[in-house]
Amino acid sequence: MGRNEVEPREGGVVAMGTGGHREESVITGYEPGKRFAIRTPTSDDGRFMAFAYLIKGRDGGSTVLRAVQSGLLGDDWQGECDALRRGRPFHLHTLREYLTHFPGRTGAPVFAVAPSDGRSAREVLAALTHGLSLPDPVALGARARAEPMDLPPPDGEVVWSDDERIEVRTADGIYTFLNFAGTALMFPHLFGPDTEGAEAACQHWLTGLLG
Repeated sequence: MGRNEVEPREGGVVAMGTGGHREESVITGYEPGKRFAIRTPTSDDGRFMAFAYLIKGRDGGSTVLRAVQSGLLGDDWQGECDALRRGRPFHLHTLREYLTHFPGRTGAPVFAVAPSDGRSAREVLAALTHGLSLPDPVALGARARAEPMDLPPPDGEVVWSDDERIEVRTADGIYTFLNFAGTALMFPHLFGPDTEGAEAACQHWLTGLLG
């Protein structure tokens, strides 16, 4: 999600940028092919968040990724835990889609956000469903197509669908659409040869869809 910059060494900085917001963490463990760990700065009240990713090979050519997360940043611990519980499986699924269908290819990350003009989360989801020419309810394996868009239109298969997210995999990208009450997000990873202008095109499409 968003643009990520990694300074590949222990003590280096990891930065994630989404919609003009930038978050930084420090790399606390760096063993390529084995372990990667980061930690956010400690706040004045002692709070922080830490992540560790452990990679281990198995017989038969398979690999296990273990993700460990520690700490919380906000006051609503239950809400934060619930959000992480919902989001973590989705992001690991996206990683699986990348490793299965786009291994070794560098994607261009795109981020677009648009207000929903007072629509509820359900209404935002309905608008996204309609804009992607999908049936309601959205079924895995359904074909999605969005146009007009000033780039090759997303034309692919739904690989994730729940009450918050729709993910579509195409021949040249992984498109994620996320709905909240009051806001819609779109953050594709594009692997095609021509991605110049993609962010402006996605922003124009999303704003027009909810305008």
